[in-house]
Amino acid sequence: MVTSVSFGDERTAHRYNAARSVGSRKGVGTISLGSRSETVRSTDTVDLRVPADPAYLAMIRTATAGLATRLDLTLDEIEDLRIAVDEACSLLLQGRAHPDRAIHAEFEVGPPGSGTLSILITGPVSQLPEGRGYAWAVLQALAGDVITGIGENGAWIKLTYVGRGDQ
Repeated sequence: MVTSVSFGDERTAHRYNAARSVGSRKGVGTISLGSRSETVRSTDTVDLRVPADPAYLAMIRTATAGLATRLDLTLDEIEDLRIAVDEACSLLLQGRAHPDRAIHAEFEVGPPGSGTLSILITGPVSQLPEGRGYAWAVLQALAGDVITGIGENGAWIKLTYVGRGDQ
């Protein structure tokens, strides 16, 4: 299985003739002033796919820590996020490898100063264990907002952490 990482970054400038206008679409705002337009990305997105095997969870934890450092979080906050992501992945793997399947982690880093990091993790299992137990307690205590669901590609867990930002 191939491990792939993609980075979404739309900090580009465009030139076209338009009257003064302001527009937006999912996380991207466009500001036009006369003949000049600039697209400003308010969030950055990183997609990470790794084989659905506990041996690859270190890659997702490391990506979490690296992206969390962009939010100017303390070392304790970064470690809390790493632990929460590890628990979410463990729930989605249910303690075993799933050959020919993947864990997909989509990270959205909020705009500078927001302190927001959203992580949507999709795994190969079709059902999550009931929302009790140690793993769920860790997720709820460390991750902030936790949402779960079942999709066509398996179960998913979305963690949204709002740190202290530029306080």
